[in-house]
Amino acid sequence: MTFNRPTLAMLGIIAVLGAATLGLPQGAPAAPKSKTPDIAASGEPVLLELFTSQGCSSCPPADKLAETLVRQPGLVVIARPVTYWDRLGWKDTLARESNTELQRDYARRGLEGRNGVYTPQLVIDGTFGAVGSRGEDVAAGVKRFGGKGGAAIAVTGGAAKGYTARIDGTVKGAAELVLVAVTRKVEVGIGSGENGGRKVSYTNVLRAETRLAGWQGGKASIAISPSQLKVQGADRYALVLRQPDGGKVLAARWLA
Repeated sequence: MTFNRPTLAMLGIIAVLGAATLGLPQGAPAAPKSKTPDIAASGEPVLLELFTSQGCSSCPPADKLAETLVRQPGLVVIARPVTYWDRLGWKDTLARESNTELQRDYARRGLEGRNGVYTPQLVIDGTFGAVGSRGEDVAAGVKRFGGKGGAAIAVTGGAAKGYTARIDGTVKGAAELVLVAVTRKVEVGIGSGENGGRKVSYTNVLRAETRLAGWQGGKASIAISPSQLKVQGADRYALVLRQPDGGKVLAARWLA
């Protein structure tokens, strides 16, 4: 991110402490200009979670990359705007504290690649972290870590009568199946801060998460009713099978 001098003076110590406390604002280094590589899953769908913020000047290139990635086959791309940049003067209109907490949980557990609490960060299957605007790093992470959770989700049915999710695979410990509601595209006019005066588009913005069931391995069948697919503002839904508290993502899939 780019700070003016007074802001640097105030945050100089904070930037150092941020990595230790895993909770204070940090900006990722700017990504070099390069052609966006093709990024596609070769096996099971891969979950890409982008931790971004309207108050982060380094984030718009990552938001733009996410808009490109959503068109690639086998990728479940979800934007998770965080809250910790709000203290610098512009309150992110899409941020959720639960996104911030998940990012901190990932950092506490430790990710391969670039770990820590910063924006923009893209986390691949809860295992690998990369600067969210660095397409080549993201591609390498998907190839090395994506779709290797040891489980799979199959979906039948439709929105009118509901879906059935069938899970199969193995897990060490416990996991949970979560229904994630997103809005495919949100355009925000940012009024102040480092992105003040800009309009930024966000892709697959998280609106709500609902725990559907616990899972301890083997075969399971979970029903998803039409009433669970009526989250205000959401127009797309995904299933994520993950270990709790920032654990590994075992499987993910769009409902439609």
